[in-house]
Amino acid sequence: MLSGTLSALGGILLSSRLGVAQSLLASGYELDIVAGTVIGGASLAGGVGSVLGNVAGIAIMGVMLNGLVLIDVSAYWQKTAMGLIVLAAILIDQARKTFASQK
Repeated sequence: MLSGTLSALGGILLSSRLGVAQSLLASGYELDIVAGTVIGGASLAGGVGSVLGNVAGIAIMGVMLNGLVLIDVSAYWQKTAMGLIVLAAILIDQARKTFASQK
């Protein structure tokens, strides 16, 4: 119930910010959300993560994307950079699990 309420609130805020409500308004934000969550320390395998970590991960992604826009990087390369960061975060998570299991 809380998730649905917060999703509705987010949709209302986004449509009020843009001044239009469309069914595909937030299409394409999936990679941003997953990237921020993985960078924030959540494991794709589940069971690990925190709200503060997610907020920090989203903030890091926002700063990175803003920096790429400021240095005039193409939108295609921005998505590529985001994908590489997600890949690096997944590899770090897997390495951390491997070292933890060896102890």
